[in-house]
Amino acid sequence: MNLINCPCGSGLVYAICCQPCHLKIKPAPTAEALMRSRYAAFVVADADYLYETTHVSKRKGNSKDAYLESAKNTKWLKLEIVSAGFDEVEFKAYYLNNRFHTEVLHEKSNFKLEDGKWYYVDGEFYS
Repeated sequence: MNLINCPCGSGLVYAICCQPCHLKIKPAPTAEALMRSRYAAFVVADADYLYETTHVSKRKGNSKDAYLESAKNTKWLKLEIVSAGFDEVEFKAYYLNNRFHTEVLHEKSNFKLEDGKWYYVDGEFYS
């Protein structure tokens, strides 16, 4: 078993936290779980998962290649969940910029539950 801590910050190991979602063994049970699994997918560069968990209405501007490029070109440091409701999650994702300074992506994301699966729809960014 892979005993690496999950990048989502849950405190669980990846193999029992976000990896089952990435491997399509189980869907994320909540909007927050989907947010965490999507963050972890950016860390491990799982573009297929990122694309498949984006709501179909928003996929046009988000190709698998674009997700892969973004994931591979960003050094993610940690995820902080600020607040989580039924279908929205506010979070801060910390990463290193190209000058190796820490930056923060602060977003309130909207999610949609369809046919028993959660999907990322869009988000409002904070500066």
